[in-house]
Amino acid sequence: MYKRLSIVMFPFLLLALIGASVWGYLEHQEKNTILIKAENQYQRAFHDLSFHVDKLHTELGNTLAVNATSEPSYRKGLVNVWRLTSQAQSDITQLPLTLLPFNKTEDFLANMANFSYRMSVRDMTKQPLNEGEIKTLNALYDHSTEITKEIRGVQDKVISKNLRWMDVEVALASEKEMHDNAIIDGFSTVDKKVGAYKDLNWGPGNLNILSKNDVSALSGNDMTPEQIKQKAAQFLGLKDSSTMQVVENGGSAPEYQSFSVVVPGGGKGGENDIHMDFTKKGGLLLYFMKPRTVQAAKFDLRQARDIANEFLDQHDYKDMSAASYDQYQNIANIIFAKREKDVIIYPQQVSVKVALDTLEVIGVQATDYIFGQKHRTIGQPKITAAEARKQLSPKMKVTGESLAVIKNELDEEVLCHEFIGTMNNNIYRVYVNSELGTEEKIETIRPEQAKAASEAAK
Repeated sequence: MYKRLSIVMFPFLLLALIGASVWGYLEHQEKNTILIKAENQYQRAFHDLSFHVDKLHTELGNTLAVNATSEPSYRKGLVNVWRLTSQAQSDITQLPLTLLPFNKTEDFLANMANFSYRMSVRDMTKQPLNEGEIKTLNALYDHSTEITKEIRGVQDKVISKNLRWMDVEVALASEKEMHDNAIIDGFSTVDKKVGAYKDLNWGPGNLNILSKNDVSALSGNDMTPEQIKQKAAQFLGLKDSSTMQVVENGGSAPEYQSFSVVVPGGGKGGENDIHMDFTKKGGLLLYFMKPRTVQAAKFDLRQARDIANEFLDQHDYKDMSAASYDQYQNIANIIFAKREKDVIIYPQQVSVKVALDTLEVIGVQATDYIFGQKHRTIGQPKITAAEARKQLSPKMKVTGESLAVIKNELDEEVLCHEFIGTMNNNIYRVYVNSELGTEEKIETIRPEQAKAASEAAK
């Protein structure tokens, strides 16, 4: 009986074995194909990176070889530097370096792209490169020489030793093997050298420098936790502050020193707690949030704007104009900007959230307003609004205009003619420099934002 059964089952087992072998072979072949494809992509990205870094070094040299007053040549060179730097950044993102400390080099390239772009877009006939910027370009040329040499060295090892990038992924996953890989060692060396560069002044917009709040603009003494509790209670209209929890933030860095306040709301897991932040110096409100679900919108955005405006007046945010507003999950988010002498000061703004079921103010973000306070000398525009309009397309229908202070790409405050207009079924906000007559910024805005801006401009 068993003999007959084995005779019957043998062909089936043989077929199953052959099928499993064929399946395993095909799976192996498919896996190899995927690995080869990935390796080819890594190799291409690496050799592209080497090429772009080499070209970047050459382009920096070409840019420095022309006279700084030669605007067309300098602009062309800076545009090419920006383009090549951006391509090098793209190449890096395609390499398996996520577990390798390479952030200093990535920051260096990002700052170089930012620096070259800002220099290339400005009018050099009126604002030529200064000594500091030329010094930075020379330093970039010197540093790119070193980076190019290091990456070429890695490239030579990759080619001569037939190194694989797939091995880099394996090595990065194992700390023991990380120091025995020529590619990892080469990139680590590059990152250490880039991290040692100290002679670079990127100017405004440096991506390595966190935005710091200017505490010198604040008045008053340093607050104690008990004083902050009193301020929070006053803001909320509460008599009892004993249940409030206060935490001091920022450590020894004065620009980050603040107090966070939590007012228990009685909900599960603190879901109804009120959260507030105050500056340590002066005890000024930076942030307020009273989270709750808003089931339905019973009021419109105009009513919410009026309530928010009244709320700001009551809490000493004077002379504010609605700049834009939006609605999400039955909550209106209205942005107000300071107004001085009929000029809108966009760097100094407050965001107010209003629940559209009861018109209760449930959120305030005032960091820009608090740290944007300073004495401004707002002069008269050198060009008229009519002259500024010449920068707009003849097809644009202007629905509102005013004077406004904005921050340009160099992080400088500039006085502009602001125009709200429609064209091609889109609504735009265009800022034209009131001194130079050049376009500073263009924004595409939603209809409700345009409505608020037009009303604010009246």
